[in-house]
Amino acid sequence: MDYSKLPSKEIERLALNVAPGAWAVERERPLSTLLGSCVAVCLFDPQKRIGGINHFMLPNLQRHRHGDVDSLLSGAYAMEALLNALLQQGARKPCLQAKAFGGGTIIESAEQSLGIGLRNARFTEEWLAREGIPLLASDFLGPWSRKVLFLPASGDAYCKRMVTNMATAGLIEREERAYAESLLKKPAVPEKKIELF
Repeated sequence: MDYSKLPSKEIERLALNVAPGAWAVERERPLSTLLGSCVAVCLFDPQKRIGGINHFMLPNLQRHRHGDVDSLLSGAYAMEALLNALLQQGARKPCLQAKAFGGGTIIESAEQSLGIGLRNARFTEEWLAREGIPLLASDFLGPWSRKVLFLPASGDAYCKRMVTNMATAGLIEREERAYAESLLKKPAVPEKKIELF
């Protein structure tokens, strides 16, 4: 199916939604996400016609003894996970291109004063530059939430800036707070089980 010929509302209806802290790789099915201060990066290989998207927030934490877990749940892990998933599906790193969105300031909170959206945007630009992946298009910062639709086969991305109403702000705030809280949780120590045979 050629999703690019469909109206954006239909693409959105058929898209797989990517929640905060998640990523997805597809060859055809559209991908979507709703952003506040988080960032979504669309990576795609135009030759292999495959792409993926992630949705992440850098943890607002000081390093401690669980620092490795903090980084696993943050942007560094989200970017590496998306890159590795694409490479496993046959994408080639020298061919990859990126489009990135988000980092808005829409929720009045303590995080706002710490510039989490700006940190997310800067991290994204620095990570892509370090990995040698060109950033073809971006829409960062500002007082907007954003709806992103991504067509992995073509690399087309649509970003709709939205004036944040109370319903949208509430949804984004709940999702991003739950995600931020998951970054603060200490990992559970796995039980050592003995299996008898």
